[in-house]
Amino acid sequence: MFGKQSHFKRRADFIRQIAQLLGALVLLTAMAATSPDKAAASPVSAAGSVVVLRSLDTKDRFLGSGFVWQTDALVVTNAHVVGSADSVRIIDAAGGEHAGEVIGRDPVRDVAVISVTGLAAPALPLGPAPAAGDDVWAVGAPLELGLTLTRGIISAQARQVEAAVPIRFLQHDAAVNPGSSGGPLLDAQGRLIGMNSRIADGSRFYVGISYAIAAQDLARIVSGLIDETLIPFPKLGLQLRPVNREIAAALGIEPTGLLVDRVQVGEQAEDAGLQAGDILVAAQGAQLARMGDLAFAIEAALPSQSMALTVLRHGKEIVLNLSFQPVAASALALRGIEGAGGLNRISSYRFEGLGLLLDDNALVTSVTENSPALFAGIIRGDRLLAVNGHALSGADLRKLEITASTLILLQRAGGATLHVILNPWDSGEGIRPVGGANVLDPSIVVF
Repeated sequence: MFGKQSHFKRRADFIRQIAQLLGALVLLTAMAATSPDKAAASPVSAAGSVVVLRSLDTKDRFLGSGFVWQTDALVVTNAHVVGSADSVRIIDAAGGEHAGEVIGRDPVRDVAVISVTGLAAPALPLGPAPAAGDDVWAVGAPLELGLTLTRGIISAQARQVEAAVPIRFLQHDAAVNPGSSGGPLLDAQGRLIGMNSRIADGSRFYVGISYAIAAQDLARIVSGLIDETLIPFPKLGLQLRPVNREIAAALGIEPTGLLVDRVQVGEQAEDAGLQAGDILVAAQGAQLARMGDLAFAIEAALPSQSMALTVLRHGKEIVLNLSFQPVAASALALRGIEGAGGLNRISSYRFEGLGLLLDDNALVTSVTENSPALFAGIIRGDRLLAVNGHALSGADLRKLEITASTLILLQRAGGATLHVILNPWDSGEGIRPVGGANVLDPSIVVF
């Protein structure tokens, strides 16, 4: 009996020694992986090239993420992150703040380039195109939490998620959320393989499907923005839908091509002779089998500024020439929207003009739908206690001229008080959902 226990004890000691040896080997491997000469090529160390963007105004709004591009003088992000701003605040990984000037943006392809001075951060090296199943890391500032690193894999290599945009995204499952826009997607060596730009599903939040502009497409677009050779994507004034089996059966045709729902008056599609009810079957001789095919056909034809469209009309095929009229540089929104200064800007408003009706006790009796007052958060039943720190009577409030962004102290029906900012000149730029289904994915949202 005692001999048997001794045997079990010796066996347990042997197993424990083997486990200790394996543990030591694992620790040594981990130490080697984090040694200085290897740490420089990892997603963690690459986070030093990622920046956070905020608005360069008194609102100091959080906008999203970005990263250093090839030189410490340039930052790349999404166009929907910077919106129409000419300047933004750049916050580097060490917390330093820098003023950045937006030198180019393409709202269709959703890329913007920012010039920054004094940003001492390394540029991200470009990596090779990833394959499905490859490990990836997303870096950004989701939900304004600060720089965050998440891990996933490439789910698909070329996914067109918006039919009117000639971009095939990398689909991956690294967690990204509002605020991650413009942040890099990295490989295991910390090399740039994409820029996170979208998530799927109308909830605006991560559901396991994320989209990034591939680094190869990004390099082409950024270079074109910098040297001003990128041709803006034209607005055709054309609304289309795919000819599915149900539509094809009703028309007595094959289920292929794109049905014209609407042609906007005065736009390029009308100039080409397109009509509602036409079916686009080919562009430049190539069949339009899927909704997204037309966007790539247009992009390929942009240098020649025209494209031959084969159209089925009343059972007969005709060929129309679609000419792309020259698009002003402002279509790329270089240095903001040019010519905006020529628009008449209303210099002052009264509360009624902002959608707000008040009684003599400064009680809100009505708020107009889709008005600046509603968007500011004012609701019926609120009482206005002060404007910019000054208490005013209801009669005085109704005559008050609003000439700038205004701070209003409200009292809710239950007695709670809060401040809101009412600014009728606010461009509304910032992080907001852009909904709408499309035929390639059920719902894509700009985050």
